[in-house]
Amino acid sequence: MEKHQYGLVLTVSVVASLGLVSFVSCIAAEIKRIREVEVKLVGRLCKLPESHAFVFGIAALICLVVAQVIGNLVAIRIHFCSTEKKSSGSKAKQPAILIALLLISWASFVIAVTLISTATSMSRKQSYGEGWLDGECYLVKQGIYIGSGILVLVTVGSTLGLVVTTMRKSQVEEGFKGGEQRKLNTKL
Repeated sequence: MEKHQYGLVLTVSVVASLGLVSFVSCIAAEIKRIREVEVKLVGRLCKLPESHAFVFGIAALICLVVAQVIGNLVAIRIHFCSTEKKSSGSKAKQPAILIALLLISWASFVIAVTLISTATSMSRKQSYGEGWLDGECYLVKQGIYIGSGILVLVTVGSTLGLVVTTMRKSQVEEGFKGGEQRKLNTKL
């Protein structure tokens, strides 16, 4: 049981740290995004300078994906691959909270990744006539990275909630099984 507690603390720390780095990267990308005054126009052709928002966006994506994968793998391992096999006669129903946290986590993750990756791809350097889409320049609107950062917090928060809830449920089940085992041993 001690080993599980240290593993929980480590997992929560890693996922929370990666989520925080992803959130801060989104805020930094919002600050460093290309503004309209930086666009250079020659006739119908436009040119965008290189932006640091691209690097911050990539960092936010990487940290978010790693946090999501680690958190979900740990929750799945705890829930399905516990060392003590559950007896087939006492299958408990899946708590609604675990399913809700899982759905919230993945829905916000997909939306955040879509927003961050699209905004990040728009933040690359664009030469005249080589725009983001159809040779035209597009700018990331104000607040896109901040909205993505909020979704990152929702994703990481629900993933952490999933890990902690799964771990607590596992500890309660192990404690209950241990209590039954002690009762059996005292009767002998």
